[in-house]
Amino acid sequence: MTLAHSSYLNTPIDFPSPAKINLFLHIVGRRDNGYHELETLFQFLDYGDTLSITATESEQIDLLTPIIGVKNEDNLIIKAAKLLKATSKSQYGAQISLNKILPMGGGLGGGSSNAATILVALNLLWQCGLSTKELATLGLSLGADVPIFIHGFAAFAQGIGEQLSPALPQECWYLITKPACSISTQSVFTHEKLTRDTQRLPVNNQQLNDFSHDLFCPPYHNDCQDVVINSYSEVAKLLAWLIEYAPSRMTGTGACIFSRFSSYNEACALQAKLPENVASFVARGVNKSPLCFTIEKLKTNN
Repeated sequence: MTLAHSSYLNTPIDFPSPAKINLFLHIVGRRDNGYHELETLFQFLDYGDTLSITATESEQIDLLTPIIGVKNEDNLIIKAAKLLKATSKSQYGAQISLNKILPMGGGLGGGSSNAATILVALNLLWQCGLSTKELATLGLSLGADVPIFIHGFAAFAQGIGEQLSPALPQECWYLITKPACSISTQSVFTHEKLTRDTQRLPVNNQQLNDFSHDLFCPPYHNDCQDVVINSYSEVAKLLAWLIEYAPSRMTGTGACIFSRFSSYNEACALQAKLPENVASFVARGVNKSPLCFTIEKLKTNN
C-alpha cells in the first residue's frame, strides 16, 4: 500500500475539531441495557480544538501533547487512530498534536469531536477509503456523539444519538459560558431524578428540514438541566443571571450554557458583563462542520 497523494506524507496538517451544542435534549426512554433513548438537535460551532496531524511511514502513533490526568492509551484520540489502523490495516502511522481550547466536562463534545476528527483526517491521509457511514459505525463504538461529528451536518438525532436526520436550524450567534465546575456525563444519566419519559416530538419531514421556530419555547427543553442546576449551584446561578439578558439553556449534560443573539456584537456586549470566574467565548452556530471544509479543500488541492 502506498499513499495516493505523496504531499500528505510527513507534512503536518491542521484539522479543526469543532464544538457542538444540543439546541434541545429530550430523554424519551431507557433501554434494557441502560442506554437512554434521546431526541436532540445538534448544531456545530465555528470554534473548537485543533489537531495537527502528520502521516508517517512509521507504524507508530504518537500523541505529542498528552492531557494531564489522562493516560495516552485511554485518550479517545489514540483509541480512534488505533481503531482505524486495525480496521483498515494501514501500514502508516501518525504524529498528533492537540491544541485544546474546549473545556472538559462542559457538554460541548470535545472528546467526541477529537475522535471524529482523527477518524476522518487519517482516513484521508492514510488513504484508507472508508465511507462516511463506515467511519460513523467505527465512531459509535467510541461514543454516542462521535457519529454526528463524522457526518458533519446539523441533525435531529434519535436512538442513543446515532440516528441522524439532516436539519437546518437558524445559524445564530452564541455566547458560551462555563462556571468553575465540570460535570460527569455518567453522573447525570444515572441520577435518580433525571426525567426519562418526555413525550416524543411529532416531527415530520418539513420540521426536520428547518427547525426555524423558536427552540427556546415549549415543548423544547433540556431534560438534564434540572438535575444539574439542583446539584451544581454554580450552574444554577449563572443560568439565572444569563436568562435575564438572553434566551439561555444548558448544552448536553453541562456545565456549559449557550445564550442566543442575533449578532456578534450583542454576544460580546454581554460577555463583557459576565461575573468573575466564568469562562466564555463567542461563536456562531453553523449547520456544516468546519472539518468538512478542510477535508474538501485538501481533496481539491490534491
